[in-house]
Amino acid sequence: MTAVHAGYAKRRVALLRSGVRLLELQRTDEAERNGVGGSSSASIHAKTFAVDRERLFVGSFNFDPRSAGLNTEMGLVIHSPALAGRLAESFDSHLPSRAYQVRLPEEGELSWIERTPEGDRRYDTVPGVGFFRRAAVGLLSILPIEREL
Repeated sequence: MTAVHAGYAKRRVALLRSGVRLLELQRTDEAERNGVGGSSSASIHAKTFAVDRERLFVGSFNFDPRSAGLNTEMGLVIHSPALAGRLAESFDSHLPSRAYQVRLPEEGELSWIERTPEGDRRYDTVPGVGFFRRAAVGLLSILPIEREL
């Protein structure tokens, strides 16, 4: 969903500056069939993550103002270093080959890094997203639609 992506996209720089490591899933044929992947709306909803290898969150909550306001979502916070560590290790071993790492170099412009067998490949715009989708995201990101996302 382009509007939801616009709400997330304008927060990338702040997230990176605060020390968050951003990985955006790559779109694949299998992901498109199953509704998950690089640019699909399913890929930007946080559902499972570990914090400091101590706590684990699992749930349906979408971490957006609309979900928080409607309160129709739920999630569990589990304090388990063993489970959080296993999840983090799984993400660390599997995600880098299936996701772009978003970086903020010294120049201040975002870049997306893809790991390939031939080496890292850098993109200066969101990979696989054309001009019209980028323009729509840009337009939606300046509109006052936060509460609707």
